[in-house]
Amino acid sequence: MSEEAIRLVTVGRILRRRWRLLAVLAVVGALVGYGSSLLFPPRYSTAASVLLPGAWQERELMTQAQLATSSVVLDRAAATLGRPWTGDGLRDRVSATAADGNIIKISGTGDTPEQAQQLADQVAQQFVAFAARLTGDGTDAEASQPQALRQLVAQASRRITELADSANPGQTVESVQTRTELAKLRTALQEAVGKLEQVDPAAGKAGMVVLGPAPRPEAATPPTAAHLVAGGALAFLLLAVIGHLAAARASRRLRTEAEIAGALGSVLLGTVDVPGDRAARRPEAGGPRGLVRRLLGTDVRWDLPVPHASGDEAGRQVRYRRVCARLRERPASPRELLVVVPDGDGTARRAAGRLAAEAGGDPLLRVVGVPVSRPLVADRDEESGVLVVLSAGNWTEAELRGVAGACADAGHEIVGVVVAAAVRDRAKRSSGRRSDAAAPALTEGGAPALMEGAAPALASGARPALTVGDETGRGSG
Repeated sequence: MSEEAIRLVTVGRILRRRWRLLAVLAVVGALVGYGSSLLFPPRYSTAASVLLPGAWQERELMTQAQLATSSVVLDRAAATLGRPWTGDGLRDRVSATAADGNIIKISGTGDTPEQAQQLADQVAQQFVAFAARLTGDGTDAEASQPQALRQLVAQASRRITELADSANPGQTVESVQTRTELAKLRTALQEAVGKLEQVDPAAGKAGMVVLGPAPRPEAATPPTAAHLVAGGALAFLLLAVIGHLAAARASRRLRTEAEIAGALGSVLLGTVDVPGDRAARRPEAGGPRGLVRRLLGTDVRWDLPVPHASGDEAGRQVRYRRVCARLRERPASPRELLVVVPDGDGTARRAAGRLAAEAGGDPLLRVVGVPVSRPLVADRDEESGVLVVLSAGNWTEAELRGVAGACADAGHEIVGVVVAAAVRDRAKRSSGRRSDAAAPALTEGGAPALMEGAAPALASGARPALTVGDETGRGSG
């Protein structure tokens, strides 16, 4: 394809001509998504809110959120929940975030709504209990150490006051110095207690409250089974479209008349139009494989442009007659030619049949089909040349060179190339459609003459003008 191949019109052409295949792939993707939903059952998630009273900075709130999912809190929650929960197992099921208003949201994810609610509530309770221990609001000895220290400082201050009062009340130098030192010591202890209260990050920030139990979730968290089914169908559909575009971009099939003639090593004699519908352009492939290809719509090329509208029958006939005239005008024009048509090229086969009929035995054209995968042309008998008829966009340069090599190996010289182009007939036909080979041809007198296949050649006693080889279906990519 050209550099401008990937356009919306190209994608639309894929969807229009490959809709059956895309529909099947979308169904397969939906089944894969449904199977994934069975392997990964849905989960439910809910969150419990913990209020932190007082003034908190953003950095402190983040610290508290990390504390809520610390190993200490999760281990205690796992111990309360019992088997099969562990601290490491809860780490993948529980998360905590700092929200506005000094609130820590603790989220729990479970296989059922009840389990998710239980996880969130239990971790929130253990977080509040652990925070209370750190701030001294707990009842165990470890949590009461800061308060005990304050009590010891108060007792020491009272004892210093008693010693100062019981010192020698006289005005001696020693007694004055003793009372002065004791007063300094009491002041230093009071200042130390004040600084301790200022440094303690939990001072004035105790009393965390769980704002009620976590709500029980009503719906599973994404991705649900419906999400997996829809995602699988969409993924397979996109991959199919991308695969078509990549295959078309990497295609090596020749599309212009000059490229085709150069690959065959001959000259272009002309281009003829072949009106026909989708069925006329199908390769003839039998068996189960061909049936599957027809059902999926892969038996017809999608990357070929839409056939352009053709003129009338007289205009198409002029093209065929000009090709026959060029054959006669060539130097040492042969009287008999072998018309080689690649197997699976229905458009070229129809064009070759009509060309043989238009020639009228001058020269005599015998049409044969040649398999492109392993081309083999009959040895030279009465024919003294080969005319290759094929359609554009179906064959690569290597395949055409193989056909040219098979002709040379059989002793035939390629006298010319005719390219057949599928067109849309603008004339509305009745129910009784006739093939192009049986279309009325205008004679010199203007009266229509009916030509059926190679009837003129048969009338002269020659062999049949149209003998199509054993056609084998060709993939149309």
